[in-house]
Amino acid sequence: MTQKIAFQGQLGAYSDLACRVAFPDMETLPCDTFESAFEAVREEAATLAMLPPENSIHGRVADMHSLLPDSGLSIIGEFFLRVEHCLLGVKGAKIGDIRRVHSHPVALGQVRRIVRELGAATIVEEDTAGAAEIVARLNNIEDAAIASSLAAEIHGLEILRENVEDAAHNTTRFYVMAKTPKLQPPDAPNLMTTFVFRVRNVPAALYKALGGFATNGVNMTKLESYMVGGHFTATQFLAEVDGHPESPSLRLALEELAFFSTEIKILGVYPAAAFRLEQRKAGK
Repeated sequence: MTQKIAFQGQLGAYSDLACRVAFPDMETLPCDTFESAFEAVREEAATLAMLPPENSIHGRVADMHSLLPDSGLSIIGEFFLRVEHCLLGVKGAKIGDIRRVHSHPVALGQVRRIVRELGAATIVEEDTAGAAEIVARLNNIEDAAIASSLAAEIHGLEILRENVEDAAHNTTRFYVMAKTPKLQPPDAPNLMTTFVFRVRNVPAALYKALGGFATNGVNMTKLESYMVGGHFTATQFLAEVDGHPESPSLRLALEELAFFSTEIKILGVYPAAAFRLEQRKAGK
């Protein structure tokens, strides 16, 4: 029986493409929301979920951070997908025919150059794959979609131009999530740990809580804050660091963090992706 990997969006979405590139032997399972993707794994309708926490241009993906701690899943890996937007039209359409460009608002914001070149109007759709489906249904040479090459294949559209994104570094990072943590040996190389924490309500608590990472030589690659439950006084932090929680340096750093925190929750320990390691080697 073929294993399934869940993602948020329609068939042909960039998350769907990420699943197929990273796990070509698995069947992709589209889900309407992040919550339903989590649920699919919890209820074993899918083995894994591929969900995006951030994009190099757009930044943090809304809702993902607040949903992660209570998802019941563990992060077992990460994957980076270079976002290559394509201008898709119906069969027989030419670039000069396009008068309207359909896509998700984030995608439209990333292709302003081609839209200006075409002198076209932009039409906001729910997502990129949905935009491709709508253009296929309209079957009008004046309508085009900004979406993936996979969406073109699924909906029978022609790629009028590839790589129409304004920024060449447009990349989305994904968490690979599972119901059960994938145990890693503490001395394994290139591990990352993702966790959330809340600091005590005392002066300089965050400064003191993070001091242990500096003094123990632990590299922190991410630190983001967000409100919890709509309360301005309840701030939770999501952090990512190099290393395993049981390695000596990170263990000491986490012990110091615990002294100044009311809660710490490990969300996953996993190998750094090859893309991340290549970026580090290149000094980026």
